[in-house]
Amino acid sequence: MERVRRILPTVTAVLLILIVWQIWVSRSGISPNVMPSPIAIGQALVDSWPSLWPAAQVTALESFVGFVLAIACGIALGMAFYISRTLKSALFPLLYAAQTMPLISIAPLFLIWFGFDISGKIIIVAIFGLFPIAVQTIRGLEAVPRFYTDVALTCGASNAWTLWHVKLRVAARHIFGGIRISAAYTVATAATAEYLGSRSGLGIWLQAAYNSFRTPLVFCATIVIIAMTCVLLVAVNASELLLIGPASDDEDPDADQL
Repeated sequence: MERVRRILPTVTAVLLILIVWQIWVSRSGISPNVMPSPIAIGQALVDSWPSLWPAAQVTALESFVGFVLAIACGIALGMAFYISRTLKSALFPLLYAAQTMPLISIAPLFLIWFGFDISGKIIIVAIFGLFPIAVQTIRGLEAVPRFYTDVALTCGASNAWTLWHVKLRVAARHIFGGIRISAAYTVATAATAEYLGSRSGLGIWLQAAYNSFRTPLVFCATIVIIAMTCVLLVAVNASELLLIGPASDDEDPDADQL
């Protein structure tokens, strides 16, 4: 019941927006090529599904593999930066600078290096997704109370064992916060990379819809990207709940935002 009360305002707001949108388009007489109605978008989604679904599968594959790589590399980098202050001072500014570069400026390089294959898109997703995970891993490890380490070392544990089995577990809530931030942009990053150069995927599908001035199809691709992102976020939340349990009342896993 509590969950229903939490999502009810969002559902109500979405329904109201769709109703107002439909009424406005119907009464204003605006061209569907400029602003299609929700009903027209829904019909276009059904009609185009045979071609939209294969494109979505390609983007889903790139997003999933790139996201998994981002998690692995982000946590590994965060641990390495936490262990070595020298390494953090030397490489963390470079990692930060890499995140400030717009995708449109580095996508041509990946096209030159990897061509139009999905491997280049996977690497782009991983690079743009690992930064928040690395940052939250560092912050989470630095926030672990010292007594956890003292107890483990007193019991004869090594520093490596303490880091892996104690500190990393205590910092898990922070790490999942970074993973959640990364998941919110993963599918959009993959689709944008495809739009800039690829053989298939939602980005290419979206580009074809734009070039033919079929605005409802542009909305269809956008809806699929949003839906895939929601599925990924649900998977992250479910994994967090399964691995470390629900957050207590005094915990705020997303309080430490970038």
